[in-house]
Amino acid sequence: MTHITGIGGIFFRATKPDVLTEWYRRHLGIDMAAPPWQQQAGPTVFAAFKADTDYFPRDHQYMLNLRVDGIAELIADLERAGIEVETRAEWDGEYGIFARIHDPEGNPIELWQRPAEST
Repeated sequence: MTHITGIGGIFFRATKPDVLTEWYRRHLGIDMAAPPWQQQAGPTVFAAFKADTDYFPRDHQYMLNLRVDGIAELIADLERAGIEVETRAEWDGEYGIFARIHDPEGNPIELWQRPAEST
């Protein structure tokens, strides 16, 4: 029997932690300066990929996936802020709608709107 109830935190190095903290707050609504972040319950995919995967950039060991709602509005907000957003029709389907961005330090972030929430 497992005693794990969820992910308790995500920790990563940053060359400019204050800049990154403000970027995540301003553009994604995640306030890293005032933990813990209280989030909505929902599914979390925890998966290891092969070292040569092309699902996310090869020069990064991980990709953060964030559950969102109103993905079209979020994409528009990000683009208005000058953040490049990548979308591909082949990413969308049975599992929902996806988009990709990178934070100021180049860390890949996948935005995921689940099918039940898709509009």
